[in-house]
Amino acid sequence: MKRLLTAFIALVAVTSLLSGCGQKGPLYLPDDSQADAAQTE
Repeated sequence: MKRLLTAFIALVAVTSLLSGCGQKGPLYLPDDSQADAAQTE
């Protein structure tokens, strides 16, 4: 039972880590001018 719980926790941890890998490339903060242009369109 304890082994099953450990495996489940490990599976949830790996899944949550992999779900954050959707965007490739370096992280950045968007410029204010880009945000304003998207709102006006």
